[in-house]
Amino acid sequence: MAPRGGQGSKTPKFGESDFVVVANRLPVDLERQPDGSTTWKRSPGGLVTALEPLLRRRSGAWVGWPGITDDGGEIGHDPIEQDDLQLHPVSLSTDDVAEYYEGFSNATLWPLYHDVIVKPIYHREWWDRYVDVNRRFAEATSRAAAKGATVWVQDYQLQLVPQMLRELRPDLTIGFFLHIPFPPVELFMQMPWRTEIIKGLLGADLVGFHLAGGAQNFLILSRRLIGANTSRGSVGVRARYGEVEVADRAVRVGAFPISIDSGALAQAARDRHVKRRAREIRAELGNPRKIMLGVDRLDYTKGIDVRLKAFSELLAEGRIKRDDTVLVQLATPSRERVESYQLLRNDIEREVGHINGEYAEVGHPMVHYIHRAVPRDELIAFFVAADVMLVTPLRDGMNLVAKEYVACRNDLGGALVLSEFTGAAAELRQAYLVNPHDLEGVKDVIEAALSQTDEEGRRRMRALRRQVLAHDVDRWARSFLDALSEAHPPGSK
Repeated sequence: MAPRGGQGSKTPKFGESDFVVVANRLPVDLERQPDGSTTWKRSPGGLVTALEPLLRRRSGAWVGWPGITDDGGEIGHDPIEQDDLQLHPVSLSTDDVAEYYEGFSNATLWPLYHDVIVKPIYHREWWDRYVDVNRRFAEATSRAAAKGATVWVQDYQLQLVPQMLRELRPDLTIGFFLHIPFPPVELFMQMPWRTEIIKGLLGADLVGFHLAGGAQNFLILSRRLIGANTSRGSVGVRARYGEVEVADRAVRVGAFPISIDSGALAQAARDRHVKRRAREIRAELGNPRKIMLGVDRLDYTKGIDVRLKAFSELLAEGRIKRDDTVLVQLATPSRERVESYQLLRNDIEREVGHINGEYAEVGHPMVHYIHRAVPRDELIAFFVAADVMLVTPLRDGMNLVAKEYVACRNDLGGALVLSEFTGAAAELRQAYLVNPHDLEGVKDVIEAALSQTDEEGRRRMRALRRQVLAHDVDRWARSFLDALSEAHPPGSK
């Protein structure tokens, strides 16, 4: 692909932004209306929630896809001012979305990085498109960034951008953060383009992961695949960084568990309108003794089927009474054109129908299943209303929903059932931790959470809230950016 905007020349064209976030999606989506006009709407997802406040404070720029296909080149790449943010759109065609996003990103990388729960698909055409789109993101970033700017590249869709951007703009300080798990070495070695991905990430000055284990895996792969000299000591959390020697540079590798704007969430949960809505939710559900809640994207990694099966068996065994406990499952639509997601939705809806068919009464379903996005204030009200929060992924990078629930429980009420295979489990040790692959264990833990005493519940929730309120998203961002600054100090090349 030919260089764009003169970026192949020896003298790069500098942009205006001293701080640039690069992510697959912009923080707002461009939506086409029936009359052909377009409007902007806030993007869903935890990444936007985590990074948008940081970007606003720094008056930076955001490079990303606007969320709609652009086969005619109508969007272009001129900066857009939206809600006081400078946005640099990267347009994607229908084929780009099919092969780079739905294909390589979500049918190759996503299952591979989530312990091969679903078999990854390795298509050369998808890889070629991934390379091409990553190059376009790198070029757009090069156009946006001022001389000597700091660039923070986000997540698995853009793992080649750091090295491509390094070649275009060696003056930049480049950080990369992976928001999903980084797989064990043995699984990553399946990847036909494993060396190219490691080299792509090593274009950064700092490569960050949620957990120290991911950082250790990356160091091992850097040694094995490119023969790099690396540090041998253990990596700590926000401390004891690893290093990889690349040519004349040292790439820092670290663990930085992401979090949420916990203070703002706690404040929102105190709002009288939210509290009133929480009471209304309980009334609409028939004022049951216990409300269990799941909040997830509809994804096969999230273990929605696990909690439904456990709930069904607890009802069948009489360990949960059908007249005093309900389960609410909020499932946000996700990747609906990918076959494995279509099959998952069918399976979950079949199980919901089975439970309600067996145990519900007219007007009183056992499972209330909502397959659509829920407004933020409504979601907070559900957190306030729920007695037990079920977070049971088979594998998850962090899982911010667990932290959001804790932040909303100013009353020290509620109980958190949390999978051991989430990044959050390393921090939220006072949750009811569970192995989602052990169905009997899941049932036992749910039963324990439902029957905990008020004193036990307050003790656990108090400890959880101390952790979540102290380690918020600002601390995550500061710790990463401080480490990035040290990795590439001002004035260095």
